[in-house]
Amino acid sequence: MDGTLIELHGGRLYDPTHGINGEVRTLYLSADGIVPPPPDAGAIAQSYDVSGCVLMAGGIDIHTHIGGGKVNLARMLLPEDHDRHPVARGVHPRMGSGHAAPSTLTVGYRYAEMGYTACFEPAMLLANARQAHLELGDTPIVDKGAYVLLGNDDLFLRLLAAKQDPAVIGDYLAWTLDAAQAMAIKVVNPGGINAFKFNQRKLDIDEENTAYGLTPRQILLALAQGIHTLGLPHPLHIHGSNLGVPGNVETTLATIAALEGLPAHITHIQFHAYGNEGDRKFSSGAARLAEAINRQPNISMDVGQVMFGQTVTESGDSMRQYAGSAYASPKKTVLMDIECDAGCGIVPFRYRDQSFVNALQWAIGLELFLLAEDPWRVFLTTDHPNGAPFTSYPHLIRLLMDRSFRNEKLASINPAAAAASILGTLTREYTLYDIAILTRAAPAKSLGLSSLGHLGVGARGDVVVYTDQPNREAMFQRPRYVFKAGELIVRDGRVIGTPTGATHVVKPDYERSIERTVNDYFARFMTVRPQNLRVSAAEIEGEGRGRLVVYSPRRSA
Repeated sequence: MDGTLIELHGGRLYDPTHGINGEVRTLYLSADGIVPPPPDAGAIAQSYDVSGCVLMAGGIDIHTHIGGGKVNLARMLLPEDHDRHPVARGVHPRMGSGHAAPSTLTVGYRYAEMGYTACFEPAMLLANARQAHLELGDTPIVDKGAYVLLGNDDLFLRLLAAKQDPAVIGDYLAWTLDAAQAMAIKVVNPGGINAFKFNQRKLDIDEENTAYGLTPRQILLALAQGIHTLGLPHPLHIHGSNLGVPGNVETTLATIAALEGLPAHITHIQFHAYGNEGDRKFSSGAARLAEAINRQPNISMDVGQVMFGQTVTESGDSMRQYAGSAYASPKKTVLMDIECDAGCGIVPFRYRDQSFVNALQWAIGLELFLLAEDPWRVFLTTDHPNGAPFTSYPHLIRLLMDRSFRNEKLASINPAAAAASILGTLTREYTLYDIAILTRAAPAKSLGLSSLGHLGVGARGDVVVYTDQPNREAMFQRPRYVFKAGELIVRDGRVIGTPTGATHVVKPDYERSIERTVNDYFARFMTVRPQNLRVSAAEIEGEGRGRLVVYSPRRSA
């Protein structure tokens, strides 16, 4: 055993990984993580009486935009956001600011203040991976990882159009993960970002990208099959076609069917759950979508809940960001193309509770949460900052746990939107055990994080102590204590320690012959060489920026 032994006694534990639902137990923490009870009580250096408190593992955000090119562009586009939300607080304050587009330091502080100890950036481009990792390395306290973008890059589309052997495509996926130091693979508007470069303004799931003769269905299936064969813990992370388009629930249902039973995760699904019924041609498709996902154990989702107020939307989906730029608030936008790889769009936006569309979006997200039957396959997100900043999570948790509060808020939104929603008829209230699944156990399981998300012996020792309060927003907004790897880092909502978090990556096996294909392609079409894009372990671990935690999945035959 290494370091000071800490005892937490008298608290109620919520650890869904081990089926512990509010039992009073004693935890022992050291630098080695959670350890068994010591044979000698004299070994305990510090003992905390946490009677009346709730203990959970550190929170894990499976989808939050906190690093990379688009994040930096959003920060530069909104200087007023930083003027209005200055300086990260704490006993060890470090300069940082921002709300919708917070700085790296502010991200780490704000997450830790709420009891989150791991966050995953879901849209890292290989061409920008080094910058993304530098930003993530500058984000204090939390563990992190990133999902690399594929499915719109020219080389992948060329391989697929040429009907290359699936094993070759799998090798290319694995090579990209390795080069980018990534944790998973994400696809954004499959084929659509690329099609936008050829002046296509929409691409539904069975429409062809005119440049390659490929449909989103073919792209999704090839990526999902490749990931499944590689044995990655997290399935294909899908930002589907037609984001934000009325009637796109049909596309989302078709996307689920297109996967042919393969595992997949549909992200910020609220933005893909719209019908086109009613006088305004905008309605909720949440009930149909939830029913379909409840029947499909291969599908998981995060919601991307909309919350009211100022934010900024930032996405690789340049096709849909171009369409949404007319609604920018304030009126400024950045749209860009990124060589042969992807695109980017930054559009500031204010969600208004008296707007019919915005209010119904808010209701649709909550409908999806409350209609999802399996809490292990639905994760709590706002698609930070696209639906709202992540700092709104305590408010969202209260909406899920407190029906009276939820109905009070429902009564305050646009009346037509409230009338168009079934939210008022839903009586479900999430429990603390459910919240522990959504925000801890389920994300850890989906990402394969064996030492995080639970309170069992051998866990890393990320533990949050909340004072139990009827007002769940107040409870989750200000933990009494937060421990990371056995070290006390937050006391009464104030940061008192700023350790460096680890970076999580996967390293699947692949045939090195794929490097010839990659090198030939880069020599012919790109302005850099692949070896210059590759991010080394030393770049991530150097100068005190943290350490790599490497997962080696087993490739199936």
